[in-house]
Amino acid sequence: MNLRYRAAPGQGFTPIVNREEDGLEFLRFGLLKLGAADRWTGSTSENEEAALVILSGRCNLKSGADRWQDLGQRENVFAGKATGAYVPPGRDFEIEATKDLEAGLCFSTRASRGGRIAIVMPEDVKVRTAGDQTWRREVHDIIGQQVAAQRLLVGETYNEPGKWSSYPPHKHDEESAEEVQQEEIYHFRLNPQQGFGVQRIYTADGSIDEAYTILDGDTIVIPKGYHPVVAAPGYSLYYLWMIAGRQRIMRPRDDPAHAWVKSLEVKKE
Repeated sequence: MNLRYRAAPGQGFTPIVNREEDGLEFLRFGLLKLGAADRWTGSTSENEEAALVILSGRCNLKSGADRWQDLGQRENVFAGKATGAYVPPGRDFEIEATKDLEAGLCFSTRASRGGRIAIVMPEDVKVRTAGDQTWRREVHDIIGQQVAAQRLLVGETYNEPGKWSSYPPHKHDEESAEEVQQEEIYHFRLNPQQGFGVQRIYTADGSIDEAYTILDGDTIVIPKGYHPVVAAPGYSLYYLWMIAGRQRIMRPRDDPAHAWVKSLEVKKE
């Protein structure tokens, strides 16, 4: 089983994860690269919503009579909070780069037509710290509960060198009182760029037990199972994450074998 994708995006939109081909029900993902003054036209179908996350550069966005100018403030994903946009089903939109642009485009099906495009500025991104000690990480909620999406949850996670995230290992692949069933995609960047990390994906029954070396630009598909990730010493690790399922809430279940580490966390006042 291969759940890691290594793409070499060219100009324009490069699909990386496709629903049917990659065994997913809800999600698909790709990268958009445009030079200054280049344009790209996209659309969402009648039952599909999308999130745009600007990784670097600036752009104008328009859809019908609505226009937003010069979106994006950071040089790279390690240089500040993101600017993003939520696009509801059944909308055509055009992106024009005003500075060399790289953006992630996250799509989820099973949405119904309606809603408005929502722009998420850096000051709208919700920042929180999760975990403690060697599993402390910073999480940025971009398309979170502050945005009226129907299926999508999208954000960014930052691991300091040598630290873990998605830890204790958690999963969200069953409907129960303890978790909701959702699939997820991670897209990675490293700083410095030649760094690496390690992603493990495993299930309690052993049907999946995979470990992948993560390089800058890699993408991981998480259809089910526990999925912790660690940054190599000396290298900061970032991933853009997108989640979708039948419920739009965060309710992951920790691996009972490792949940005890939470007893080591210092309680915050």
